[in-house]
Amino acid sequence: MEITSLNSQKQPSLCKDGEDCQENGILQKGVLTPGDKKESGQISNGYSVVLSPSADDTQHSIPAATTALVAEVHQEERETWGKKMDFLLSVIGYAVDLGNVWRFPYICYQNGGGAFLIPYTIMAIFGGIPLFYMELALGQYHRNGCISVWRKICPIFKGIGYTTCIIALYTAFYYNTIMAWALYYLISSFTAQLPWTNCKNSWNTANCTNYFSEDNITWTLHSTSPAEEFYTRHILQIHRSTGLQDLGSISWQLVLCIMLIFAVIYFSIWKGVKTSGKVVWVTATFPYIVLVVLLVRGATLPGAWRGVLFYLKPNWQKLLETEVWVAAASQIFFSLGPGFGVLLAFASYNKFNNNCYQDALVTSAVNCMTSLLSGFVIFTVLGYMAEMRKEDVSEVAKDAGPTLLFIAYAEAIANMPASTFFAIIFFLMLITLGLDSTFAGLEAVVTGVLDEFPHIWAKRRELFVLGVVITCFFGSLATLTFGGAYVVKLLEEYATGPAVLTVALLEAIAVFWFYGITQFCSDVKAMLGFSPGWFWRICWVAISPLFLLFVICSFLMSPPQLRLFQYTYPHWSIILGYCIGTSSFICIPIYMTYRLIITPGTLMERIMKSITPEKPRETPCGDIHLNAA
Repeated sequence: MEITSLNSQKQPSLCKDGEDCQENGILQKGVLTPGDKKESGQISNGYSVVLSPSADDTQHSIPAATTALVAEVHQEERETWGKKMDFLLSVIGYAVDLGNVWRFPYICYQNGGGAFLIPYTIMAIFGGIPLFYMELALGQYHRNGCISVWRKICPIFKGIGYTTCIIALYTAFYYNTIMAWALYYLISSFTAQLPWTNCKNSWNTANCTNYFSEDNITWTLHSTSPAEEFYTRHILQIHRSTGLQDLGSISWQLVLCIMLIFAVIYFSIWKGVKTSGKVVWVTATFPYIVLVVLLVRGATLPGAWRGVLFYLKPNWQKLLETEVWVAAASQIFFSLGPGFGVLLAFASYNKFNNNCYQDALVTSAVNCMTSLLSGFVIFTVLGYMAEMRKEDVSEVAKDAGPTLLFIAYAEAIANMPASTFFAIIFFLMLITLGLDSTFAGLEAVVTGVLDEFPHIWAKRRELFVLGVVITCFFGSLATLTFGGAYVVKLLEEYATGPAVLTVALLEAIAVFWFYGITQFCSDVKAMLGFSPGWFWRICWVAISPLFLLFVICSFLMSPPQLRLFQYTYPHWSIILGYCIGTSSFICIPIYMTYRLIITPGTLMERIMKSITPEKPRETPCGDIHLNAA
């Protein structure tokens, strides 16, 4: 048999029964005809493999379980990262997001300060990092997005992929609004005097009190700072909404800001990882430059030591409280971000023999160290504010989330020397932190859908990305109203958190209990040349699923009580939040039911076929590459 590349111009016009041939871009399963001069090996998925020219003429039998060859089937040569650093920076940019800046410092000091680092490290080693490593390995080996990859693992769980895409869209609905707030702040910062430094603006009230002024002032329970009124009455205009039941009109200023954000997102990901991989060289590295600058500046402020002491002073009694361990598990999970489909998508563009094990360790370590660094950046400034207010640091640092950044930190910056410069770089940092995560989330959706429906969207990526961005824009409109901040908090706490935890748990069960830990480790060995050790196997089979189950049960037993500013969320809003979260998760049981219905045979035969990796009769292909393992 002539040794001819599958994408060669020389192709038969018709495929004879029982032959391997390419017709209309499809590799079809078959066997060799008697007249063939050279035989091919059979790989585990049943496709013929053309041996290298250096092989002798003897027949090669390659059993499925012990194959020494790896076939990579590409659809028109699957795109890969331009450089290894493009991939690493993309993963770091995804994992290091706004939560590292506002959530970790607050969670740390609320749960024992320096003592919190013990459960945080334990949860990272036994829970977060193994799941992170798992997703990178899955994506790199199977080279598919979050939907189609399940055909090769456990087809009945394919609904996980659709759920992942919906969660990514829900996240984009509110996450980009936070960047729109930061952009509004950035635009407002290009003045000689920052607008949130005094009480002489049109949006200020009689309660506005500037305790940084040289005049003698009295701070009362009803007093508000200029920074707080700028955020609530000028940026959000939340005083024009009475709550979730009356969100009010849409803020046209925020609409313009988010349109600019989405324009940047579109032109960064529309061409794939070749373009987004270049953008992250700026968006992933710039935050570190700013963090170092702000840390140096914060360390030189009076009272900075008070903030650092408050941040890291250990309270060992806290280690006996279950809530502290739950907080550590939640923080490391949402910080590293398994379960969102992003790591699968990014790793699928890696070269087959890339060392994803090393990548998992490096990026996880960078993520955790960034969280710790952000804590120093935030608390040196909060210590300075406590010194200026003559209050305890706990009074200044009582807020978490966006409030910590847009009120407390913004106020501190406004009263520093060279405040305009520090405000500009700070809000630029927030925007770049958010952009990286949005690039990643939407790339997971795009890769998942394009890999699942290549015959529809493979040649229309730019159009599909445009459709996704427009969908996210319209989905964000509710968060751009005067009461949009209420919607943002509801979506953040309920719409994505419980759903993605459940997705990650089912993903671990499907991979390690159905696909099999032995097969998964064999896949890793085929890529890296070594098999994962007993530590990883035990974590994957038992500890990581228990870790996720622990967090889910803790969340369901004591759901967060939502409150924003002076507004307490009504009971029906919590039910609404669960309904939104369930709307994404419902894809999993729906697909399971659908799969069992369309599969022929008895019920037991249907179940067995649905949990067995598919051996597709047809695989779209450009050409097949063979690499000796």
